[in-house]
Amino acid sequence: MSLSDKSITPTQTTEQDAKPGFEDTKPVDSSMQDFYQLYQELLVTTLVLTAIVFISVWIAYSLNIALNYLLGACAGVLYLRMLAKDVERLGREKQALSKTRLALLVVLILLASRLTQLHILPIFLGFLTYKATLIIYVVRVAFISDSTKLRQP
Repeated sequence: MSLSDKSITPTQTTEQDAKPGFEDTKPVDSSMQDFYQLYQELLVTTLVLTAIVFISVWIAYSLNIALNYLLGACAGVLYLRMLAKDVERLGREKQALSKTRLALLVVLILLASRLTQLHILPIFLGFLTYKATLIIYVVRVAFISDSTKLRQP
């Protein structure tokens, strides 16, 4: 018997399949609630990490370098917020993510290359702070899921 001989019957997986107007169904609401909770967690972690690195750079280097880092980190937080708004609209209003968010980094780097008070490297590394937050989140979730798998018989 081959796979093509079997008939496939569709199954209902969520309330979205049952109703034509599925904007107010429970699975979508709970997933959006999970999204908002994840966004809030990433934002708080990014801000805490930014504060720690800002103070460390201020102590290790100078206030000017630390403020350059802070400028980049603020741009990274703004980028993260723009990304979250874009993801929030995905599916309802839009079918794909826009790429205009990267213009924020491009403008910031161009500005840093023109002004002598701004330094490109601290700004760029500050912008990447939200990426460090994502790495921390993924490692934390991986270790939590691994530790729960080890405890289960």
